[in-house]
Amino acid sequence: MLIRNCWYVAGWSHQFEAGKPTQRMLLGEPVVIWRTQEGDVVAMEDRCVHRLAPLSLGRIEGNAIRCLYHGLLFDADGRCREIPGQDAIPGSACVRTYPAVERNNWIWVWMGDPDRADPSRIAPSKALDDPAWVLKTGELHYRAHYSLINDNLLDLTHLAYVHAASFGADEAWSRNRPRVEPIAEGVRSSRWIVGTPPTPPLGKAAEHERVDIWTSYDFVLPGVFLLYSALFPTGSAEAFGYEAPPAHAPSLFANFTSQAVTPTSESTTSYYFSWGPAAEHGDEAMAQAMIDVAIMAFNEDKTMIEAQQRIIDTDPGRRVMPTSADKAITLFTRLMQSQDG
Repeated sequence: MLIRNCWYVAGWSHQFEAGKPTQRMLLGEPVVIWRTQEGDVVAMEDRCVHRLAPLSLGRIEGNAIRCLYHGLLFDADGRCREIPGQDAIPGSACVRTYPAVERNNWIWVWMGDPDRADPSRIAPSKALDDPAWVLKTGELHYRAHYSLINDNLLDLTHLAYVHAASFGADEAWSRNRPRVEPIAEGVRSSRWIVGTPPTPPLGKAAEHERVDIWTSYDFVLPGVFLLYSALFPTGSAEAFGYEAPPAHAPSLFANFTSQAVTPTSESTTSYYFSWGPAAEHGDEAMAQAMIDVAIMAFNEDKTMIEAQQRIIDTDPGRRVMPTSADKAITLFTRLMQSQDG
């Protein structure tokens, strides 16, 4: 099931150039995204009302888009304002439009009831030019239902098994259960991993064989993963009472990642992500090295999840058996399913 009443990431800002209409598949529907003369983002159904040709093969003319099959011209609000060779324009000559917002280097599109499209509900991802962080980007495309990628991000016990080669995580990640709590638009998961090898072994953390790692992430509708992680000398978790470290507490290394899961159809998913160190702990070269490791790790996820999808497809009605690690999955799934109610 695909949930419509949510803000979905359609791509990175730089992927939508002025004067160039670009197609995206969102929730199984073709959407054309383009920019007005002022640079504002427009999202509309990628289907001319005349002969159903894709408007993404059309031409931007000022604040309008022309279908290059038979020449119909549509304003940014979807209304047809010109039919070559025909004076009367039917009132039904309209293309469906979708609310669209550009924020923090992502293009967000609302595919549901436009009256419910509240931009304040857009997840607070980090902008690529945030001075506190040095961030690099990537993306992947899955042949799998989006919920499997969401589930993967909501249960990080898999790090010890799927990502031993890339992230170097040990079995403490599977044995240690996080504190999971509901938040307004999703769930929050936080925990200490105590006396573990530094993951990642960068900055001052690389000088330590063992560290205490604090991780806290919000997983926000409809599938946006916002993770802060900081590495501290061993003994820090106990000193902080196993609670969140004070904001002023100096860490050996800190990093942040924003990740977005977007269903392109019932069986395919796009995945957009950024990752990098705190500006005080790293530079562009380090951020690039980190994103290279992330791409390796996320391809490990992709191999497992696509194989999982193939097994599911052989018996779609087979039920899963939850474990205690699935609390965040259960809470988020219920919240997600309530959005179209």
